[in-house]
Amino acid sequence: MAISIQNYVKLANFYNEMTKVLSAICVEKGGIALENYVGRFFAADVLEYIVEYGHRVKKSSDKIPPEVVSVMDLFEKQFEKVKDLVTPNQKPIHEMTLEEFEKIMNI
Repeated sequence: MAISIQNYVKLANFYNEMTKVLSAICVEKGGIALENYVGRFFAADVLEYIVEYGHRVKKSSDKIPPEVVSVMDLFEKQFEKVKDLVTPNQKPIHEMTLEEFEKIMNI
């Protein structure tokens, strides 16, 4: 996917639609709070991706419409609240110490 403002807008729209679906699922499951729904981890991963994509758009584009910049800022603020929920990145095995490898393999 080429880095572009149009693709960023598509990702932002996807995220907004996804949050509506997540909310509907929580209602259907008995009105559980979104904070207690297991899908919140996926939503945090998606938000992390969109925020990083936004950073790349800012680096590669000089002329970003102000309404897109405000959405980027809003998503960055939202991500700060949920960044502890994202899936941790793992080092490749060849970069791990023996202790890290043993921990990941439960040895």
